Amino acid sequence: MAGMLRTLLKSSAARHCGGRPVRAFPALRRFVSTADISSAKYSASCFPSTVGLRDLDTFPRRHLGPRPEDVSEMLKVVEAPDIETFVSNALPPKVLVKRALNIDPPQGLSESAMLRKLKEIASKNKVLRSYIGKGYYGTHMPAVIQRNIMENPAWYTSYTPYQAEVSQGRLEALLTFQTVIVDLTGLPVANASLLDEGTAAAEAMIMSFHHTRGKKRTFIVDKNTHEQTIAVIKSRANTLGLNLVVADLLSPEGISTLKASAKDLCGALVSYPGDNGEIPRITALQQIADTVHDSKGLFAVDADLLSLTLMHPPSTFGADIALGSAQRFGVPMGFGGPHAAFFAVREELKRKMPGRLVGISTDRLGKPALRLALQTREQHIRREKATSNICTAQALLANVAAAYAVYHGPEGLRDIARRVHGLAALLARAVEKNSSHKLLGDGIYFDTLRIQLSGESADQLMNRAVNTYGINLFKVNDSTVQLSLDETVTEKDLADLAELFTGNREIPDGVTDFPEFPPEWQRKDSILTNSVFHEHHSETAMLRFLYSLQQKDIALTTSMISLGSCTMKLNGTVEMLPITWPEFADLHPFVPRDQAQGYLQLIDELEHDLQQITGFAKTTLMPNSGAQGEYTGLSVIRQYHHHRGEPQRNVVLIPVSAHGTNPASAAMAGFKVVPVKCLENGSLDMADMEKQAKKNKDNLAAFMITYPTTYGLFEPGIRDAIDLTHKYGGQVYMDGANMNAQVGLTSPADLGADVCHLNLHKTFCIPHGGGGPGVGPICVAEHLKGFLPKHPLAETSNHDTTNAIDPVSSGPFGSASVLPISYAYIKLMGGENIPFSSVTAILNANYMLYRLKDAYKIQFIGSDDFKYCGHEFILDLRPFKKYHIEAIDVAKRLQDYGFHAPTMAFPIPDTLMVEPTESENLDELNRFVDSLLSIREEIRAVEEGKSEGLVLKNSPHPIEDLLQDDTVWSKRGYTREQAAYPLPYLKNFKTWPTVSRVDDVYGDTHLLCTCPPVSAYAE
Repeated sequence: MAGMLRTLLKSSAARHCGGRPVRAFPALRRFVSTADISSAKYSASCFPSTVGLRDLDTFPRRHLGPRPEDVSEMLKVVEAPDIETFVSNALPPKVLVKRALNIDPPQGLSESAMLRKLKEIASKNKVLRSYIGKGYYGTHMPAVIQRNIMENPAWYTSYTPYQAEVSQGRLEALLTFQTVIVDLTGLPVANASLLDEGTAAAEAMIMSFHHTRGKKRTFIVDKNTHEQTIAVIKSRANTLGLNLVVADLLSPEGISTLKASAKDLCGALVSYPGDNGEIPRITALQQIADTVHDSKGLFAVDADLLSLTLMHPPSTFGADIALGSAQRFGVPMGFGGPHAAFFAVREELKRKMPGRLVGISTDRLGKPALRLALQTREQHIRREKATSNICTAQALLANVAAAYAVYHGPEGLRDIARRVHGLAALLARAVEKNSSHKLLGDGIYFDTLRIQLSGESADQLMNRAVNTYGINLFKVNDSTVQLSLDETVTEKDLADLAELFTGNREIPDGVTDFPEFPPEWQRKDSILTNSVFHEHHSETAMLRFLYSLQQKDIALTTSMISLGSCTMKLNGTVEMLPITWPEFADLHPFVPRDQAQGYLQLIDELEHDLQQITGFAKTTLMPNSGAQGEYTGLSVIRQYHHHRGEPQRNVVLIPVSAHGTNPASAAMAGFKVVPVKCLENGSLDMADMEKQAKKNKDNLAAFMITYPTTYGLFEPGIRDAIDLTHKYGGQVYMDGANMNAQVGLTSPADLGADVCHLNLHKTFCIPHGGGGPGVGPICVAEHLKGFLPKHPLAETSNHDTTNAIDPVSSGPFGSASVLPISYAYIKLMGGENIPFSSVTAILNANYMLYRLKDAYKIQFIGSDDFKYCGHEFILDLRPFKKYHIEAIDVAKRLQDYGFHAPTMAFPIPDTLMVEPTESENLDELNRFVDSLLSIREEIRAVEEGKSEGLVLKNSPHPIEDLLQDDTVWSKRGYTREQAAYPLPYLKNFKTWPTVSRVDDVYGDTHLLCTCPPVSAYAE
C-alpha cells in the first residue's frame, strides 16, 4: 500500500502541466487510507441489521436497489466471489485507487436528520422583499403547478423526449411554451428553451456570426443591457475571436457606430425594455434594424416576456431574433436559476436556431403526433462543425412557464402586466410629488424606475431600506438606485416603498386607480388565441389537464430508464423537498451576501465534497449544463495557455468515440479539433495518440476524454494518454459524464487529469426534468484555480479574479436552487457509503450484460481485453440488419413492454447502450432483461422464417391500434395480445404509448411548431 502511495505521489508531483512542473494535488497528498468496498461493508453499512441508537430512516438502503442477498446472486451470474474481487477485475490495476473520501458524515445522515440540517442552513438565508430586478423578479407559482409539475416526479424524472411515442405529454407542454413565445414575440418559430438569458444572448451573437458564414466578426450590444448578459456575450466573443462593441445604439452616435462597422458587422442586440427600465421608441428600434439589415446582419432583441403582453412585439420593428428569460412566468428566482430562456427567429433562420424544437408530424396510423424536429442541427450530430454546443434545455422550467400561461390565459397575463406597470407608475408619481429625488429617463417604462437621490447617498438609502423595511434595491452608483416591481407587490409593499423614498405612505389616486400603459407602446393584436389558453382557468380543469399530460409519458415513476451515458438514477424525495422552500426559492442572486449565508455555506460544503470526489483543488458551480461545463473547462485551459504566453496552443485531441458535445464545445471555445482513432476493441489507439500529440506538440492545448469511455469501458491506457499529453505541453480535460462509475474507486485527479466537469443531473441526483435543468460544475487542479469564472455583479467562489475568465452563465452560481439536491445526496450517502453507488452501478450493468450476452452481441466485451464493462454496455444489433430488423425496431418494441428504450445509435450506429444505474433493484433489472430476451425470440422467429417481423416493425402499439377491426389484424401475422401483452407482468401495469411510430421525415418536411393541442389537428 505504502509503495503504491509513493508511486502515485511521485508521478503526480513530477508530471508536467503545459510544460510546467506542478506540485501533487492536495487530495493525493492527504491520501493515507483506502475505501472499504467489501461485501461485508456493503451489508453492514448500507443495509445495517442493527442500528442501536442511530436513526432508523437511513438513506443508502433506499437509494441502492440490490439488497445484500441480491448482490450475492448477481455476483454468481458475473462469476465473481465477492464485491471487492469483482471491482478489482472490472477496473484496471493502474486505475483502481480507492482513495478514502473525507466527506462528513462518513456514514451519512438519516433522512430526518438531513431535513433538519437543510432547515438549519435555509434559516441562514434572509428572504427580504427584493426589487433588485436585473432579469430576476418576484413571481407567484400557482400551487396547482407547484404540486403537479415542479414537485411531481412524473414530470421531473422523465428524460429528453427523443422517444416521442412515450413523451407526448411533455412534448405538448413544450409545444405550448413555443406557442407562448411565438405569440408574444411575433416571430414564427421558437425553440423549446435555452439555459438562461445571458446564454441566449450569446447564442444570438454566435448565430449572427455564422449567418455571415464567418466572414463578419463585429457584434454590437446596446449599453442599456443587463451587465451579466453583456459579460456572458463577452465570454463567448473572446473565445471565438469576435469583436464585441458596447455602444449607445439608441443615440445618433450609436447609429454612426453601426454604419461605420458595416463591412464587418454580423449583428446587434438591444434590450426591450432597457436595463434602466426605459422602453425605446419604435422608430429608434426600426432605425437600428434597418441599419443592421443594410449590412446583411441580424438584429436581436432581448425582451421582457411579461411586458410583451402589453408592448409591441419585436417582430413589428424588424427583429430577426427575440430572446430573454421566462422566469417571471411563475418560476422562482432561486438565487439565480434554473430558469427557461426563450429564443425565437424569423422563418428562414429556423434551421440555424440553437436548441431543441418541438414539431408536429404524423404517426403510422396517420394521427398527428409530436416529436423533436430538425435534430440534424444538434451538436451530437454536427460535432466540431456545430454552430452551438447546446446539449440540453430547461424543459421543466419551460413547462412551468407554459402552464403559468395556460392557467392565467391572455387576459390574466395582461392583468398581471397592467398591475405591475400600474404599481410602478403610482410609485413614480409619489416620488415626483412628495420628494426631491429625480426620476431618470423620459418617463416611458414598464416596471423599472431609476432614481437619482437628493439629500441621501445610495448606501444610506439602501441601508435604511434593508434595516427599516426589509427591502432590497439595486445600487447604480453613489447617488442613484434602481428598483423593479413585480406581481408579488402588495398594497403594503407599495406604501413601504413610497415611505422609503418620500417619508409619506400616501399613494396618489389609490391603489385601484392604475395608470394605463401608454397607448403609443401598446400592442393592438390578440395574443394566445389557441384554445389551450382559454380552457383551464379553474384549478379543477388545470389539475386534470396536467394529469392528462403526465399520463402519456414514461418517467422513473413507471419503469427504469436505462439510457446509456445519461445516468437516470433515483432523485430521492428527501433531496427534492427543499428546492421549493421559500428560503431557497425566493432569494435574488444579487442580494447582499450577508442575506445568503445559508446558500454560501451549502455551496462551500458542496464544492468541498466535489473536490474530495474528483481529487481537485477548486470548483465552480456556475455552468448550468454539462456542455456549459465543457466550454468552461476548455476556456480555463485556453486562459491558462494565454497567461503563460502560449496563445498558439489551440489544438484539442479528442477520441472519435467522444460524445458530440466534446468537439462542439472545443469549437465554441476557439480550438481546432484533431480526432484520435480507437482500436477495434474499443481502446484508444495509443500509436495514433502519440502521432497526433507529437505532430501538434507546439500547438497542443488539451486532450479531452470521457472516463469510463463513451463505449462504457475503463480504458487501461488512460494514464499513458495523460502522461503523453503532458509531455507535449497540453492539459487533460476529463469529461465527467460517466463519473457515476468513478466515485470512491478512482478520480480524474488520481488519474492525472487537470480539469473535469461533473453532471450533477447524472451522478449527483439532480433530475433530468424532461430535458433540463442540468448543472455542470468544473473542478480544477491547483494551477488552474485562478482562472475560474468571475461575475460582474456578485462574488463567486473564485475570489482572485485577476486572471479569471468572464462568466459563462447569468447567475454567479448557475442553477443555484437545485444545488441542495446534490448536497443532500452526498450527505445522505456519506463518505464511506457513496463509493457503493459506483460499485452497484457497475455490478447492475454487468449482471444485465451477462444475462444478455448469449442472446445478443455485446460490443467490445468478452475479448481478452475486457471481461467486464463499466457502468454501461452496448448491444450490437447490426447482425440483424440482414433480416431487416434495426435498432429503432427494438427501441420502439420496448415501449410495448412498458420501457423507455436505451440510448439509440450512440456511440455506434444501430446499437443500444444500456445503463441501469445503482438505484434499480433486481426485480426491475430482470424485468428489463426478460423483455429484451423476449424481443430476441421475436427476432429469432424472423431469422427462422416463422415471422415477417411485423410485431417489431409496427411497434409501438397504442390502444387505438388495438381497436382496429379484424380485417386489419388478420393481415399482421400476430395477435393483439402479442402486440400489447407480450409478457405476463404487463397485464398488471403498463404505461401505454399514446401514438404509434412517429414519422420523422414527414415532421421535418412539414414543419409546424405551435399548438393548439394535437387533437385539434385530427382533421
